[in-house]
Amino acid sequence: MATSIRLTPELEKRLDFLASHTGRTKAYYLREIIEQDIEEIEDCYLAADVLERVRKGQEQVHSAAEVRRELGLEG
Repeated sequence: MATSIRLTPELEKRLDFLASHTGRTKAYYLREIIEQDIEEIEDCYLAADVLERVRKGQEQVHSAAEVRRELGLEG
């Protein structure tokens, strides 16, 4: 899938430098950056959505004590 993004001139310059000095393409490094950080970004943005639902009372929550009791972990 082809995708285009706009980079600041500074980022473009850094990416050009990296690619030219390593013999790899800019696309290679952009894929690497996305693959390495997509999970962290998903966690951040999806957690924000869940937090908003919790604040609105739309998401069920459980205390740590309830979870321990349900799992039989209370000693």
